[in-house]
Amino acid sequence: MTKTTRPVYSNPWIDVHEHEVIRPDGNDGIYGVVHFRNLAVGVLPVDDQGNVHLVGQFRYVLNEYSWEIPEGGCPEGENVLDAAKRELLEETGMTASHWTYMGKSHLSNSVADEVAHIYLATGLVGGTPQPEGTEVLSNKKVPFKEALHMVFSGEITDAISIMAILQYLARKEIHA
Repeated sequence: MTKTTRPVYSNPWIDVHEHEVIRPDGNDGIYGVVHFRNLAVGVLPVDDQGNVHLVGQFRYVLNEYSWEIPEGGCPEGENVLDAAKRELLEETGMTASHWTYMGKSHLSNSVADEVAHIYLATGLVGGTPQPEGTEVLSNKKVPFKEALHMVFSGEITDAISIMAILQYLARKEIHA
């Protein structure tokens, strides 16, 4: 049960609150909760030859370079599919004629309320990436098996990307 809640920090993307609670064992406790103002959205672009299109970028928080599927934020009031289409276009320059919703996930539910929605994009048409001013992106396409190997070898560590690639694998296996 929550006894009190106090704001600790806020910026345009997140709010952090500290909650004083009564734990299930009856003792007092605290939770630090990170509230994300945007939904997360990820797109697994798979072309007609079975290649996955990945985006590489330096991730400040990790101080590492990361290979990922195109992904970003969906502000309140924006349709999630529209956000997915926008992210695909911004990060790869591509559009897609077919979109399949692959599900949602809570990315770190012990400390954050961030929700990710994942789409499969097929029927791809190429174009020129249009990254935001904060992004310096690389693009590469790899056969699906190589993307899967990148997950299993630890080369892809981004949670949304891992979920999308494994979800696609499961769908392929079910329909095989």
